[in-house]
Amino acid sequence: MTATRFTGISLAALVATLLASAASAQTIYVSNEKDNTLSIIDGKTMAVTDTIKVGKRPRGITLSKDGAQLFICASDDHAVQVLDLASKKIVHNLPSGEDPEQFALSPDGKSLFIANEDSNIVTVVDVPTRKVAFQVDVGVEPEGMDVSPDGRWGVNTSETTSMVHWIDMEKRTVVDNTLVGPRPRYAQFTKDGSQLWVSSEIGGTVSVIDTATRQVKKVVDFHIKGVAKDRIQPVGVKLTDDGRYAFVALGPANHVAVVDAKTFEVKDYLLVGRRVWQLALTSDQKTLYTTNGVSGDVSVIDVDGLKVTKSVKVGRYPWGVAVKG
Repeated sequence: MTATRFTGISLAALVATLLASAASAQTIYVSNEKDNTLSIIDGKTMAVTDTIKVGKRPRGITLSKDGAQLFICASDDHAVQVLDLASKKIVHNLPSGEDPEQFALSPDGKSLFIANEDSNIVTVVDVPTRKVAFQVDVGVEPEGMDVSPDGRWGVNTSETTSMVHWIDMEKRTVVDNTLVGPRPRYAQFTKDGSQLWVSSEIGGTVSVIDTATRQVKKVVDFHIKGVAKDRIQPVGVKLTDDGRYAFVALGPANHVAVVDAKTFEVKDYLLVGRRVWQLALTSDQKTLYTTNGVSGDVSVIDVDGLKVTKSVKVGRYPWGVAVKG
């Protein structure tokens, strides 16, 4: 009996140690639009450990499926740069089309969907061969991108057209469009792929779209006491894997909205830095990071407690954020 209890305690201690090690191993990457740099934040100390020079006007960033590389939209260089995280060096560029701003990686990690704002197209790049697989004409000023978990749909939001464009992956063409609020900026599928959440910056709303019908099923509105309505401008959206929360960055309102993802009711507004833009969750879903462009910092949010716990100073106009670990 004693030996059994000792083994149980040891196992619990081992699990706790592994969890603590996983948390300390987290690394946060932030693109600084005005500095042409990438800030690297240690997830344990919450301190910037390195700053790397990258291409001009870096915005969207995302990790490769194996976590070994980081893709960076160098918008003014008209390229997607590939950063090797071990060496912290740019190893090559991917063909991106003009003015890449946001992108999304396919579930298998082989295709990168890139929104080309200046040319009104979506460029799909085959990552292993580093070649353009195909391009699709979409609306005016394409911005937000995502790919459904089953790989069937690629979606793009066009700011001026105020639409979501549904790209059929087999047909390699737009087969449907969904009208949303003015200036849609970001799109994210739920983990099960049944819904698509789209923010509308000028409309001040988030549209929740049923994937099966491609129709809007709910429009979420936002009201913050003491904040003018025209300053509430939804941009980045991040959904928790368990379907519990949707976090919405509200731009110059300087708040992140916490939305009940099941009832679509706004539960809270969390005060963060100035002009909050993009969001990223840790793999354990316990911490949310926000990029705050005007104040030049990253806010750290405890998801369970729904509290902002820290602010980390980075470069000028932080835009994109990605978390490894």
